[in-house]
Amino acid sequence: MRRLAFGSQVCGRLDEGAAREWLVPDGRGGYAMGTVNGLRTRRYHGLLIVAGDTPATRQLGLAALDPVLTLQSGTTVRLATHEWADGTIAPAGHELLAGFELVDGLPRWRWRIGDVVLEREIAMVSGRPAVAVVHRLLTGGPVRLALEALTTWRDAHGERTAGGPPPEVTPVDGGCVVDGAYRLRGPDFRRGGDWYRGVRYRAEEARGLQPVEDLWYAGSFHAELRQPGATAQVSAWAGDLTDPPAAASTTVSAARARNRAIVAAAKPADDAQATLALAADAFVIRTSTGTDVVAGYPWFGAWSRDTMLSYEGLFLSTGRAEEGRDLLRGYAATLSEGMLANTADTGSVEYNTADGTLWFLHAVGRHVAATGDFDLAAELLPALLDVVDHHLKGTRYGIAADPADGLLRQGADGKALTWMDARVDGVPVTPRRGKPVEINALWVNGLATVIKLAFQARTGAGAAVRAHPDALAGFTRRFPAPTGWLYDVVDGPDGDDAALRPNQLLAWSLPYAPLRPEPATLQRIGSALMTPLGLRTLAPTDAGYRGRHQGSPAERDSAYHTGSVWPWLTGPFVAAWGKLGVAADQTLSDADDHLGEYGLGSVSETADGDAPHEATGCPFQAWSVAETLRARRL
Repeated sequence: MRRLAFGSQVCGRLDEGAAREWLVPDGRGGYAMGTVNGLRTRRYHGLLIVAGDTPATRQLGLAALDPVLTLQSGTTVRLATHEWADGTIAPAGHELLAGFELVDGLPRWRWRIGDVVLEREIAMVSGRPAVAVVHRLLTGGPVRLALEALTTWRDAHGERTAGGPPPEVTPVDGGCVVDGAYRLRGPDFRRGGDWYRGVRYRAEEARGLQPVEDLWYAGSFHAELRQPGATAQVSAWAGDLTDPPAAASTTVSAARARNRAIVAAAKPADDAQATLALAADAFVIRTSTGTDVVAGYPWFGAWSRDTMLSYEGLFLSTGRAEEGRDLLRGYAATLSEGMLANTADTGSVEYNTADGTLWFLHAVGRHVAATGDFDLAAELLPALLDVVDHHLKGTRYGIAADPADGLLRQGADGKALTWMDARVDGVPVTPRRGKPVEINALWVNGLATVIKLAFQARTGAGAAVRAHPDALAGFTRRFPAPTGWLYDVVDGPDGDDAALRPNQLLAWSLPYAPLRPEPATLQRIGSALMTPLGLRTLAPTDAGYRGRHQGSPAERDSAYHTGSVWPWLTGPFVAAWGKLGVAADQTLSDADDHLGEYGLGSVSETADGDAPHEATGCPFQAWSVAETLRARRL
C-alpha cells in the first residue's frame, strides 16, 4: 500500500494536521475517526461511534481518551489537543508529535518529550462495535501514564450539553459503563465526574452547523510504563457488555492481519490499487439483514443508488463477489412496482430514485459477466423482467417509457429523482424533469443487460427485446445537440437542456452504451469540466455555475450539483476514453496525492469547482473510491 506518513512539520501545525482525517471502520457501519494531530474538528470524531439498526442511526460514545504523562522529574505533560469555544487551543499536545502514519490502514502516533517516546495505536474489532487503544513506551522511562476518558452518548448528528443530565457512569470491574450503552475497560480505573464545557468543532462551524458541545469526564485509567515495550491497553465496546473483546494489543494485531488479507485478495497491481482496495473495505458492512454498503463516512448510511453505482468497484474489483451476490439478492427482495428501495438515512424505506433500479440492472449484469454466475442470473431474471415491464407501462413519480421514442421520462412536483438530488427548503436545485441523458443511457444499457442475462439463463427476455431497439434508436436521434455534445435533458418543462454537464459520459462509458464516443466531444467535456479530483457538475461558463461548495447547508446544497467536483465521475470519463483505446493514466495519477490530503487513504465525496479544488463533503465516499479503483482496473 501507499505509505501515508507525516512528520512534526505537519502534525505540529494545527491547520495542516487537522485537515487530514483517518477512519477505522468496524464492519457494521460504526467507526473510530479523527485527525492526524488529534484535534476533534467534527461532531462525528471519536473513538467509539456505534451503528444502530441501520448504519445511518449512529451514536457517539467515547469521544476521546486523553493521554497525560508524568515524567521521572515529576513534570506532567498533556498530549491531547482540544479547541474551545473561545478559540483557545489547550492542551496543545500536537506540538509534541514526532509523527503520524497509517500502518496497514491503522493510525499510529508518536509523541517525543526529550528521550521519552510514546506511541499510540487504534483498531476496531471487525464485526462488532468495539475499539482498542494501545499506548506503548518506545524509549526512555519510567513514566506514569493516565488516560482520561471524555464521554457522551448521543446521536452522531447532534450534540449534548451540560444543560441536561450528565451521562450515568457506573463503575464495574476494570472500568465503567456509560449510560448503560457501552463499557470501558483498562488498567486502574479512577472515577471522574465533571463537564468539559465548550468543546469547539471548527469543521461544523464552517458548515454552518452548531459547533459547540460539552463532554463528560467519566474517569481515567492509570499505568506505570517502566521500560521500553511496556503498554497501557484500553478497550471500549457496546452491544453485549458482559462479552469483552480480546486484549487491545491482540485486536490491533488481528486488524492488521485482516487488512493485509483484504488487500491480498484484491490482487492489486500497484500501491495505489492496494490503498484503494483497503479503502473500499470500509464501505462493505454486515447488518442484521445481510451485506450492505455505507455511502460515505462520517454521516451517510446506505443508499441503493450509491450501492449499485459502487458495486463493480467495491465488490468485483476487490475479489468480494460472494459478498456481492448476497447483497444483490438482498436488494432484489426490496423491489416494488419495478423500483428498488432506497434505504434512506431517514430510517424509512423509500422508492424515490429514477436511476437506482437501473444501476441495479447494471450491477447484476457486471456480476454475472465477471463471475459466470448464471444461476444468479436465472434466479433474479423474473424480477428484472418485472422491472422492465413496470418501466414500460409506468411506475411511481412519472417514471415511464414514452411510446413515441422509447425513452424514459421522469419527474414529479418537488422531487429530484436523479443522482443530482439536492434540495433547498424542499425545492429541488436541479430537478431535471423530462428525459435525462444518464437515465436513458442506463435504460438502454439495462435493457441490453436483461437480454444478455436471459440468453445466459436460456430463457426469454420478454418486453426488453422490443424495447431495446426502440430506446436505442430514440437515444441516437434525440440526444445529440448542435453544441457538439449531448443534451443533458430532453423534453423538459422548458424544452431541451444543452447545459454542459458530465452526465452524458454514461452514454459512451457503459458496457452497452447507446453511442460510441468521439474524441472531439470528450475533449470538449474534459476541457470544460476536468479537474485534478474529477469532473465539475456544470461548466464554469454556465450562468448557474457555483464554484465553491462551502458555507451554510443551503449554500452547499445549492452548489452540490451546479459546479462542484465529484470524483466518481472519473470512472465513466476514463471508461469512455478507453472505448477509443486511449489510456487516461494522467487523469488517474492526478488524483494520487489526494489519498494523503483529506480522508487518508480514501477519496472524498466532492470538491470545489474553482481552483485549488479544495476537497469537501464526506472525506470517505463509497462511489468515489469504487469508481477510482474500477478506472484503474480497466
